[in-house]
Amino acid sequence: MSREARQMGEKKRWLMVVMATVLMLCLGTVYAWSYFQVPIMEEYGWNNAQVSLTFSLAIFFLGSSAAIGGIFLPKLGPRPLALSGSILFSLGYVLAGFALSLRSLPLLYIGYGVIGGTGLGLGYVTPVATIAKWFPDKKGLATGIVVMGFGFGALAMSKILAPSLLAWTNGDLVKVFYYLSLLFAVLTIASSLSLANPPQSGVSSSVRPAEAFKDAKPYLASKNFILVWIMFFCNITAGIAVVGFQSPMFQDLLRRSGSNLSGTALAAMGATLIGITSLFNGFGRFLWGAISDRAGRIKTFRIMLGSQLAVFAVLALTGNPWIFAVLLCWILLCYGGGFGTMPATISELFGAGRMTVIYGVVLTAWAAGGVVGPQITAFIKDNFPDRASSLSFIVGAVFIALGFLTSLFIGKKPKS
Repeated sequence: MSREARQMGEKKRWLMVVMATVLMLCLGTVYAWSYFQVPIMEEYGWNNAQVSLTFSLAIFFLGSSAAIGGIFLPKLGPRPLALSGSILFSLGYVLAGFALSLRSLPLLYIGYGVIGGTGLGLGYVTPVATIAKWFPDKKGLATGIVVMGFGFGALAMSKILAPSLLAWTNGDLVKVFYYLSLLFAVLTIASSLSLANPPQSGVSSSVRPAEAFKDAKPYLASKNFILVWIMFFCNITAGIAVVGFQSPMFQDLLRRSGSNLSGTALAAMGATLIGITSLFNGFGRFLWGAISDRAGRIKTFRIMLGSQLAVFAVLALTGNPWIFAVLLCWILLCYGGGFGTMPATISELFGAGRMTVIYGVVLTAWAAGGVVGPQITAFIKDNFPDRASSLSFIVGAVFIALGFLTSLFIGKKPKS
């Protein structure tokens, strides 16, 4: 291959990273749901569990559809799958706005949770698996950059998009969701159309979904996969329980510390926290992914889980809002790190050729964690409001401890 051809190939694969990151940035706005948690509760009279179930459903269908998408990706290729995800994701915002206009909680669940969440999953699994094919030499770095975009989505939503649209519409949540749907449709569809497999990967349509799943099936029943799934589930459950409620938790701690800030000022402080932690969430995906290229995948998970165990223990003992904010940043750094490290972990343990299917299936841990974590926290907040923070962090510490213990039993790549 000539030097010019190599340079063009290098530019093309990095352009692919940019477009995949833009897509992930849009999809990652789901992590700013806690920004809308309190306003929706106050406007419509729904409680924590009712409103947070919208977020839980979105994450559940994200993980479930990602598993299905991973199986069909070898057959369909990245562009059709990402495009389908983009359309469903944008439609979810339209239906969410319509649901709020009707004051219909079930329609909100169907629109944002089921339809939007399905779009999230199809959109999420596609760029990660595709970029891994373009960067066989730098899997951790490249996929870490792409999933970093997902982490930064909450920052874009909480500090730029949502506040600007709320101010422009005079606090009309219905219009906010409608405008967001239009913006996301333009950005995600454009990004999806740019995705493609590298030339050397072969013709995707030659691989049938049934054949791809059959090849991966023995590995899905292996000890290593089950342990990896549990480890991933525990890291996600502990982190997402905080992600979904970080703004109201922070506001509650500020009130109890004697703060005289108004409701508007408290909401702004909560949005700032979401923005800051999203930076750590995003950067953690890149940082830990790159670290795992040198330190090893499972060892990196052990470092993340072990450090979080100490952090959750401290959080369970303190009611200081500023200590909460600082330590939450570390939790989000490691939470994001799990997503940044997992694609390369799957590729190394089970083979690059099985990565799309097995990675898609391991994301069902995200689906399960997205329901378990936020719903436990919502139950605690509704029933034990005076001890909500400490009890939530004790539960988080239990999950992290289980994840760390599980990681100790994960072996090396089995022989093919």
